[in-house]
Amino acid sequence: MPKGRGRGGGGHKGQRRHFTNPDQLAQSEEKKEKERQWRQQRGEISSDEDDDSKASQSSSESEEEGSETEEQKEAKAKGVQHLIEVENPNRVIQKERKVHDIKLDTENTQLSRREREELEKQKAKVHYQKLHAAGKTNEAKADLARLAIIRKQREEAAKRREEEMKARQEAEKSKANLTKRALGKKT
Repeated sequence: MPKGRGRGGGGHKGQRRHFTNPDQLAQSEEKKEKERQWRQQRGEISSDEDDDSKASQSSSESEEEGSETEEQKEAKAKGVQHLIEVENPNRVIQKERKVHDIKLDTENTQLSRREREELEKQKAKVHYQKLHAAGKTNEAKADLARLAIIRKQREEAAKRREEEMKARQEAEKSKANLTKRALGKKT
């Protein structure tokens, strides 16, 4: 498929070329020079501007091609705009730094919010574990109380078992004595 331009827009192709005629260019330069001389006679142009315009004309005459970018650079400032110095406050000027002046501070690097929160969580967890191990937290105190109760219960159970064992042994001894007596053996 051929490339189409779409609706209505034909572009610049297929049109005639427009070239500046060298005669017209020379005529416009002469006209500008006459206007400058006329202004100089009336006193509208100061001597500084006159020197600038002569310098620009001599440079343009030395160069056969008069480019528009050079003319724009050398264009005269209108009014008092060239006297007022304007600076963009938002423009950041990059300053050159030497390698030995750059400090590598890892502590001063900005952490993201998530990284900061993660570090805080870890520090809080470590701190809580230390307090818990020292028995200063409420949870640790409750755990220690529970352990004390369990220890007492185990001690009581152990005492009970020992007493039951002694009672059983006594019962067995007394039973054995009764059976021996019944059989008629003397001890």
